[in-house]
Amino acid sequence: MATRYLYKEVLPCMAMVAAECSTVVLGILFKAASSKGLSYYIFVAYTCALATIALFPLAFFLIRKAGFPPLKFPLISRLLLLSLIGIGAQLCAYKGLELSSPTLSSAISNLTPGFTFILAVFFR
Repeated sequence: MATRYLYKEVLPCMAMVAAECSTVVLGILFKAASSKGLSYYIFVAYTCALATIALFPLAFFLIRKAGFPPLKFPLISRLLLLSLIGIGAQLCAYKGLELSSPTLSSAISNLTPGFTFILAVFFR
């Protein structure tokens, strides 16, 4: 019973805290790097490369165990579109952060659940 509670209650909460902490840390690192002259295009490329290196082995082993559906063109095209939208959003966010402060960036990132709720209501 304790294991079930861990997976249903504690693990999602800890994942959310880790995601928010990583967002704040990336904002601070970007502001420090951009003040030294690093382009936000290069920073996005580095973060995507680091995420690929970190997550590829995990995904490789999980696909073997879980038996995911085969990768066909519709799934690959959706994943590509989702990644392009994500990279575009990162570029916009880092350009805004370059022109403002990390405090504003972390405050705006806390509004994401509210925007998600409004979009969910709008699109039913």
